[in-house]
Amino acid sequence: FITTNGGELLSMLSSIGGYFALVVVGLLIHTLIVYPSILKFIGKYPIKQFFNGISKAQLLAFSTSSSGATLPITMDCCEKNLGVKKEVSSFVLPLGATINMDGTSMYQAIAAVFIAQVLGMDLDISQQLTIVLTATLASIGSAAVPGAGMVMLVIVLSSIGIGADKIALIFAVDRLLDMIRTVVNVTGDSAIAKIIDSLK
Repeated sequence: FITTNGGELLSMLSSIGGYFALVVVGLLIHTLIVYPSILKFIGKYPIKQFFNGISKAQLLAFSTSSSGATLPITMDCCEKNLGVKKEVSSFVLPLGATINMDGTSMYQAIAAVFIAQVLGMDLDISQQLTIVLTATLASIGSAAVPGAGMVMLVIVLSSIGIGADKIALIFAVDRLLDMIRTVVNVTGDSAIAKIIDSLK
């Protein structure tokens, strides 16, 4: 197979690699630029101290791919290391683990566009806006468990007329991306908790 279809295989691997890299770069920008900027200018909190304080929660989020499983450690890190008040962390963090899924939303939008491109679809502006809206809403409805983003991606794809079976195109690299986007989600929850605490 490889000798007869080597060109197609390399092209496919290159496309998947490009998709993977784009998702990772987007998630890194969100984690290392967007959240720290908000934290620095609104929360007035040192960025290095923030990342040191939540590193344990980020590591657990990466290994479990679950914001829900990480929640007790996230609350502990925020309260003990970042000085977030218990009444703030006990409200903001469980709520964030349920509805603040920035990493998942970003991944779903990129995945939908990638799948559409592989299928040769030319997305107009209304379809692109539909992807953004449904990815945001689907991420809010995603459960805080491993693989939930992939399930909710079906909704995003169906909104632009793509069948659920096309998810197979990105299934091979989803587990690692799930681990990375869970870190983004947990980082966002912690940043928002600290910002709200600092504004009280």
